[in-house]
Amino acid sequence: MQLVRQKGQKVGGRAGRRARVVLCALVLAALGSACATTDGPGGAAGAAGAGAPAAGRPEGPAGALAAYAEKTRNAQAARALAARRWGLARTPLAAPPPPEVKPKITFRKGFEVGDDTLPPVFTTVPTKDKVVFLTIDDGSEKDPELLRMMTELDIPYSAFLSDYLVKEDYGYFKKMQQRGVALHNHTLNHRYLPALSYEEQKREICGMQDVIEKKYGKRPPLFRPPYGNYDGDTLRAAKSCGVKAVPLWASEAFADHMEWREWDRDLHPGDIVLSHFRGKDDWEGSMADMIRQVMNVITAKGYAVARLEDYV
Repeated sequence: MQLVRQKGQKVGGRAGRRARVVLCALVLAALGSACATTDGPGGAAGAAGAGAPAAGRPEGPAGALAAYAEKTRNAQAARALAARRWGLARTPLAAPPPPEVKPKITFRKGFEVGDDTLPPVFTTVPTKDKVVFLTIDDGSEKDPELLRMMTELDIPYSAFLSDYLVKEDYGYFKKMQQRGVALHNHTLNHRYLPALSYEEQKREICGMQDVIEKKYGKRPPLFRPPYGNYDGDTLRAAKSCGVKAVPLWASEAFADHMEWREWDRDLHPGDIVLSHFRGKDDWEGSMADMIRQVMNVITAKGYAVARLEDYV
């Protein structure tokens, strides 16, 4: 693990640097221990004993660091067991702690509309962390298996919702929110926005902001236009509704394959991965099959899934 000093970040002197070095060492040791005790022979026994308190744990800052490392080790042990239950080829990797200062998000080159004051459109978050972000769109399939699977695996993801589908069962997405999933805007009716007037686009975007606030208690800061299509009016309307950023995607996950935006057909630090709430009526598999597919790819490439809202 490499510590990177952010521009403008305050550094707390020699003691602070020592504490961060100790933290990194403890976290790495914890993750290594978790992998050794759960992915190899006797993994179940290792996980069963993971909750035992450490004897003679020091007090003060060193004790807090040790407690953090123990918590990380226990979480990874539980995730390894869940990965086996859900048929993943590998245990998903643990994401690093969120950055103290969120990176500055700007328009991806070629995605601008001539006004840098509008919410930026981007496909990758600027970070050196080997993490990607999982996002799921629209709300068509409301599979309770997905809620159980993602909770047991402790994999973060963000949902971008369209009301014409979500209104069939607002409660399903409330359960998702209660599990820590952030719910964002994907318009009321999933229309092709550039074909609409400014006022029509504003109704689609602001109307969904109102629905999410009414049903889930918060106006979301993120918005994804249907099909990834937008124009200047889209971004102006989004800004007027309180939208701060417009994440698109660098790759897309299906139940049986991945599709890639970039020429090298690979993942990169900070990439946003798109999928959809779909089931066997729409593609070759279930939501659980999609998660197995995408997580096997992400983990095999050495990436962890992080929470998008911790970075944006």
